[in-house]
Amino acid sequence: MRPAARCAWSWFKRVAPWGLAALVLTLVARHAHTVDWAAVWQELQRQSRGRLAAVAALALVSYGVYATFDLVGRRLTGHRLSVTRTLGTAAISYAFNLNIGAWIGSIGMRLRLYTRWGLSAPTVMQIVAHSIVTNWLGYLWVGGAVLLWAPPRLPEAWMLPDTDTGLRAIGLAMVAAALAYLALCCFSHRRELTLRGHTLTLPGVRLAAVQAAAGGANWLLIGAIVWTLLGGRIDYPTVLGVMLLAAVAGVVTHVPANLGVLEAVVVVSLGARLPAPELLAAVLAYRATYYLLPLALALPAYGLSEAAARRADCAA
Repeated sequence: MRPAARCAWSWFKRVAPWGLAALVLTLVARHAHTVDWAAVWQELQRQSRGRLAAVAALALVSYGVYATFDLVGRRLTGHRLSVTRTLGTAAISYAFNLNIGAWIGSIGMRLRLYTRWGLSAPTVMQIVAHSIVTNWLGYLWVGGAVLLWAPPRLPEAWMLPDTDTGLRAIGLAMVAAALAYLALCCFSHRRELTLRGHTLTLPGVRLAAVQAAAGGANWLLIGAIVWTLLGGRIDYPTVLGVMLLAAVAGVVTHVPANLGVLEAVVVVSLGARLPAPELLAAVLAYRATYYLLPLALALPAYGLSEAAARRADCAA
């Protein structure tokens, strides 16, 4: 590397962490400004302590399950970062991902944290890719199962002739897609997939089954959290189906934190079952316990991780 290029790279490495930190803090502040804090506080006051404790426990388990997604990438890439540090990095990234969006949270934070601990960018992108596959593989079979065996009752404005038949057909296609991935991992002689110049290592069928189980478990837990906040007044399959629908709506609209999209989907889908204020209150409580509280913990955890990596660099 030429001296000028080496100097520029050295300068970039010093400045980039501060630029990323400034961007993250700006996005967090902007997101926090949009939250109706008074409504969140009032709803949390109305919720019983036992229910909030149950929701917090479910959220903790969900974050723990999501963090295991990165262990799939660890197994397939063979990197030697400890299990504890891998889980911590995944959990921090998940909190930022939910509140800020995938580019900064899921990808940007993983790149920053993993490369600080010595992993190469291509290795990190493999970890990210396997995490995404695990998440949406779980979505496919859980969502497909819901549509096959308990298709949600859509609002009248959305109803079409043979709506249940159409939903079950979509559910069957989703389950078939999940099974196709497992079959590919089991029978394919090629152990890599290439798409637009990007290569993804295929896991063995046992690890693929672990991906399906972990990904599905996380979506089931998310549905359980909202169902608990609604006090079980709406059946669980319906609540789960609405949360799955809201997730896709958030991906399509590219709105950070699914802000406004989640609320709209829940109210439109469940408005005939419960009053809108109660639904919105439950969603706000869900945001407080699943989005904002983990983010409040992830911010200092990110700082501690940066400090630990800096000390390790100095010791080296």
